[in-house]
Amino acid sequence: MSLAILPAWAGRALRALLLLVAALSAAPRLVAADGRDYAIGPGDVLRITVFQNADLSLETRVSESGQISYPLLGTVAVGGKNVTQVEASIAKGLRDGNFLKQPQVTVLVTQVRANQVSALGQVNRPGRYPIDVVGMRLSELLAQAGGIAPGGADVVTLTGERDGKPIRLEVDVPALYGRSPRGDDPVLRAGDVLFVDRAPMVYIYGEVQRPGAMRLERDMSVMQALATGGGPTLRGTERGLRVHRRGDDGRLEVVQPSMDDRLRDGDVVFVRESLF
Repeated sequence: MSLAILPAWAGRALRALLLLVAALSAAPRLVAADGRDYAIGPGDVLRITVFQNADLSLETRVSESGQISYPLLGTVAVGGKNVTQVEASIAKGLRDGNFLKQPQVTVLVTQVRANQVSALGQVNRPGRYPIDVVGMRLSELLAQAGGIAPGGADVVTLTGERDGKPIRLEVDVPALYGRSPRGDDPVLRAGDVLFVDRAPMVYIYGEVQRPGAMRLERDMSVMQALATGGGPTLRGTERGLRVHRRGDDGRLEVVQPSMDDRLRDGDVVFVRESLF
């Protein structure tokens, strides 16, 4: 039906309804697939719309105390509430104050500034990210940051505060998707920092096909490192291998390992020349 053939009042009402639907479609609520709602915090920007009452619609920023200033109602506490709760609170205030009989309030979070966490180091998209759902976990932040970069370690470090005390957790990322329980995937809090260090490295030189640096894989043995380097050259030998290793006291020591010995981060493997 064309709007032109409707009564003037009906046409205006229909246009207002269409505008409201368009606004809701353009700015979806911060709600996860499992229904967990985002908790509004200081610095967030809210767009509040009251159907057919343009004077009561505004865009405002949440103060550091978690409050906003709203027409007719004055100060409204919104910190820690989700969108649905803020809508109900404003609607109740307008209704109880006899300003509107059946207020239809819509609240959208247009900018998220509170409840942010940081992903740093060897991730594909380092930066700050909002905790846009209650109970957001480390693996979810890592996914938003694009995952671990090719040069990143499998074990990541999470720092932050819990109950006023600093925490530092090391999380084995591959284990999150293996045999470990979900409890190893910590819930994030505002101000947390996820840091991904570089992957551990070992070095191989001497009479080897491809000398240089290589990623130290988990439980990598001397034989596996030698194979990754292409094996000894025609002049090289597997006998008499030497590993230069930095000890716990910081001193450099030279050890003669077996082929099954496990390497450590920073080890340097030397492949000797055959005497025969």
